[in-house]
Amino acid sequence: MGVFNFKQFSICDDRAAMKVGTDAVVLGSWVHIEPASSILDIGTGSGIIALMLAQRSDPASHIVGVEVLPEDAQQATENVQNSPWPHKIDIVQFPIQDYDAGIRFDLIVSNPPFFSKSLLPSSNRRSTARHETSLSLTELLEATHRLLGDHGQFAVVLPFQVTETFIRQAVPYRLYPHRLTRFFSRKGKQQERSLIAFGRLPKSMIEDSLTLYNIGNQWSDEYRELTSSFYLD
Repeated sequence: MGVFNFKQFSICDDRAAMKVGTDAVVLGSWVHIEPASSILDIGTGSGIIALMLAQRSDPASHIVGVEVLPEDAQQATENVQNSPWPHKIDIVQFPIQDYDAGIRFDLIVSNPPFFSKSLLPSSNRRSTARHETSLSLTELLEATHRLLGDHGQFAVVLPFQVTETFIRQAVPYRLYPHRLTRFFSRKGKQQERSLIAFGRLPKSMIEDSLTLYNIGNQWSDEYRELTSSFYLD
């Protein structure tokens, strides 16, 4: 069984199509959550980002994790029930394209499927989780536009290759980049991911970078500080 123990909660991902990874941990640590009282996690998987935001958010905040895969949704539900915040999180097994919460959220986060042009893996569930077979990036933008409040924030982690295209595609949906962090696994390596936060009004975008490792497999000081609320020493 895949079990990941964090400081305040544990995640089981043995039945989830996609396992706990750095992308989710970085996004859950990086996103600004104040003053969000209603939070939506699109493609919650095992529920890791929803649980990270439950730990970081105000006690009165409410989080919804939407997941299309039944097995992942069930595992996320179990992880939430075994966490300190079962009252703060609802897991919904439903396609986000058709989801209607009856409210508009203050914050929407997503670690979406994105390898649309790469070779599909043999597992259908893994394909759904990592490729645009059930949720295209355009559909993600459409859902976010429909579900995000007028003063809300949308945060996403993407491969660096699609960064500029996604930013351009977001503008017609009234989503404007406010913050961009370029994520590198090691110094001297090519950028691997982009962390992007969007808002409803145009403004100057703040840009910076984050590197995972310094030497060998030693975490950089900046990564260690960013994730210090979650990883065990």
